[in-house]
Amino acid sequence: MATSVTYDPLSLLREIEQRSLRLARGLPLQVEAKPLWSGIGFRLANLRLVVAMEETQEVLTYPALSRIPGTRPWVKGIANVRSSLLPVMDLKGCLGKGATAITADSRVLAVHHNEIYAGLLVDEVLGLKHFFLEEDRVQAVPHVEAVLNPYLQGAFLRDGQYWGVLSLKALVTSPLFMMVT
Repeated sequence: MATSVTYDPLSLLREIEQRSLRLARGLPLQVEAKPLWSGIGFRLANLRLVVAMEETQEVLTYPALSRIPGTRPWVKGIANVRSSLLPVMDLKGCLGKGATAITADSRVLAVHHNEIYAGLLVDEVLGLKHFFLEEDRVQAVPHVEAVLNPYLQGAFLRDGQYWGVLSLKALVTSPLFMMVT
């Protein structure tokens, strides 16, 4: 003769709850998410700079160029990038800091702002950089040459290294950049 055991639904739910609580591993800790700022880091001589992601269309290796006669020496030439003509400017040369030596690390930051489509030659791209807005932000990079100041929008300090925030929009719309001839 079989004995039947009956449970009332409320007791069954309490038992399941108790068993679940005993076997639960615990919930992950809730960590406050800190606001981040992300940009593309690059080197210009010994200076480390970042540009906002939305200001850079792409990063290119140094392309084959055709020289443009009658332009300033810092206008490196024009490249055909996927059937679009991209004028390439030496950023250091434009700022009056001498020519950038072309190496295997040299890169071109392509910017497209309003009607301006241009490439900026830099010494090296250092990848995507992330900074905490509250903890890493500083007012300025110490000892920056005055020619860069109109194009800098603050800075970050991370691991003892300063990163100036360069506004490509401010640079490519400036009279200095527009004087190519």
